Amino acid sequence: VSASHFQLTAFALGTVGWILCTVSMGMVEWRVWHVDNTTIISSGIAWVGIWKVCFISYLHVSPGYREQFCHKFSGYESFVPHEIYAAQGLLLIAMFVGLLGLAATIFALRNVYMGITHKTLITPFFVVGGFFYVFAGLCVLIPVSWNFYSVTHNRSIAFPPSYYMPSSPVAQEAGAAIPVGIVAVILLLLGGTFSLSYRFPGTANTIMK
Repeated sequence: VSASHFQLTAFALGTVGWILCTVSMGMVEWRVWHVDNTTIISSGIAWVGIWKVCFISYLHVSPGYREQFCHKFSGYESFVPHEIYAAQGLLLIAMFVGLLGLAATIFALRNVYMGITHKTLITPFFVVGGFFYVFAGLCVLIPVSWNFYSVTHNRSIAFPPSYYMPSSPVAQEAGAAIPVGIVAVILLLLGGTFSLSYRFPGTANTIMK
């Protein structure tokens, strides 16, 4: 047990990182667009996520909604930028792989705290969990960095007329989902590093002998 404190920390970091990864994936505030035409987009601000685009409108632009209008991306639509499709796929992979990492770490910690002394039932699962954390962190890092790059270069999106969105904003900024994703990356990579650092007790003594 005394040799697995870092791995217990890795589990805590990996859990929080995985939760933040899932939260960022569901958030619509990936890009915040500022527009000058407030006829439909009443607040002058629209939120572009990886699954949908939303804005506040005081006009009845969508059945059942008088204030917030959201339009989901359906299937593979040619106007959707590559970084958004990459984010959809990679964040789903990160969520699944991160869950596998948590399961492997839980199994290894269970064996440690139950007093099971078989090296093959502990060390490989900490290593596998660590690799899964690192891989999940990289899967989050790519779309977060790519979308942040698009924001800083004020990239446009050719939305169809049914979205009621201009093709280019006056200005745009990173939404809350990007810093949440960055924190998720840091926690997952730290969790993976701590989990991979596990050394089974007695290994050092065996080597010295």
